[in-house]
Amino acid sequence: MTKKLLFAFVGGLLLTIGTVSAQFSRPISVGAGAGATISLTDLANVESKFAFYGEADYLITPFISVGLHGEKGTLGGHGYESEFENRYYAGNLNGKVRLGQFLGHKDNYSQYNIGASTLSKIVSNIYVGAGAGLVKNRIKHHIDPIYLDAITNQGGELADDLVEVHFVVPLNVGVDIPFGRTLYGPQWAINVNYQHTLTTNDNLDGIKNKNNDQYGFVSVGIKYALFNRK
Repeated sequence: MTKKLLFAFVGGLLLTIGTVSAQFSRPISVGAGAGATISLTDLANVESKFAFYGEADYLITPFISVGLHGEKGTLGGHGYESEFENRYYAGNLNGKVRLGQFLGHKDNYSQYNIGASTLSKIVSNIYVGAGAGLVKNRIKHHIDPIYLDAITNQGGELADDLVEVHFVVPLNVGVDIPFGRTLYGPQWAINVNYQHTLTTNDNLDGIKNKNNDQYGFVSVGIKYALFNRK
């Protein structure tokens, strides 16, 4: 039964990829933006820090894309007379699926793009996504001896190496707000995104304890479609 459901889902997705594709130029979009990070680590008190990103996406259909995302920023937190700062680098390969892929728009994308309302375009470009990548930590921290004892008692330890690379899984939810209409799709878009990054290592803050660390990144950016016919 599970296999049948999986095949049915994949088959349905392939059928939807065939719609809303006529007159679509499959552009590559590039974008950049900035925002605030939120660390979810062993030090409970969160400090919002700054990060910025650059990305490139290839649109398989008007509403499905695969892309590369690069990010540089800072994570911070404090608690128990301790604090840390992580000036990190991250990169990932990701995919996004937008709501418009499932809304039954016209087969001819040019007709849809010209006739659709602004609200319809915004709703159609709400998306979810996931990916896989790496993060490089560069950590400075001060740990109070009392907290250090508590970590040791729980079987944890302080990281000896404060420069480390490990695997991450970014999860995204957001919206592209298109503008600059052309016959084959919007030329520009404002992007609002929340990325929640799951790590495979409990070391975003330099403290290795029970649970793997995580962090969030709220951002606003601008996107531009390359090679989009006008």
